[in-house]
Amino acid sequence: MPIKDKVVDTAKAEAKGIRALADASLRSKTYLYPIQGIIYFLRHRSLWKPLTSKLAPMAGLSVGVIATMFAFTYVPQSILLTFVNGPLAFISTIALVLSESAAIITALSRNFIVDDALTDVFDGVLVEEDCMRLVSQGRELKPTGGGVGRLGKALKRPFRKFTPQAIIQYFLYLPLNFIPVIGTVMFIFIQGRKQGPGYHARYFQLKAFKNSQRKDFIDQRKPAYLAFGTVAMLLQMIPAANIFFLYTNTVGAALWAADMEKGVKRQSLEMDDKGPGGAVKQVNGATAM
Repeated sequence: MPIKDKVVDTAKAEAKGIRALADASLRSKTYLYPIQGIIYFLRHRSLWKPLTSKLAPMAGLSVGVIATMFAFTYVPQSILLTFVNGPLAFISTIALVLSESAAIITALSRNFIVDDALTDVFDGVLVEEDCMRLVSQGRELKPTGGGVGRLGKALKRPFRKFTPQAIIQYFLYLPLNFIPVIGTVMFIFIQGRKQGPGYHARYFQLKAFKNSQRKDFIDQRKPAYLAFGTVAMLLQMIPAANIFFLYTNTVGAALWAADMEKGVKRQSLEMDDKGPGGAVKQVNGATAM
């Protein structure tokens, strides 16, 4: 079977799954959290320090990766995509190179530059949102201060490290971009679906989830993670601003986690009032746990 036919078959199979998730993703409204993360970050100056302390190395990394990717991969990928996309090839190629760059920047930065800083941001938002009990499962808290200022020594290792399997899976889906326009859109959705749960790695750690619990939690919230991950990925594809959005997406993920925790508390109170027959509500498109 020609490679183009294989790509089309793969696209059709993924399209069925994406269509089934699309409506539920919109209903979940979790696509709003990355936007809320931007607003929240700008309004809370205590969250700026983890960003400003890493700004110089992150800026250098981003400029270096994007410049290198456009210098060495834009032309060959553009030529290749021209055969299937025609005059629209430049659109798909730009989106593809930016997406590739974002994946590389995120992987390298989380491994070597900002992992601890993102953990501080995530925990700081949870503290601001009155989730100190949850945060205390992963680090010491100071008696005074607010947000990041209350964070003490970490008791657990931060975010899960980048694995080679993740980048391999990423590049395996690159052939979808051979399909004019819709292929690139599908590629972004698929990557958003895969990357969405990664923003809650710290949350799963604080909840002390086992692998099976984490998998069940994610499976029950596939539409919500698709919506969040897609918007987060699109924001991080913006050149020069991807550093900023890496932090604000983390803020958005923490706000989502805080809302789920508050939902659990509300449900617990309602169950106490109603007795064992009380109904379980949905929190942001998914049942809280």
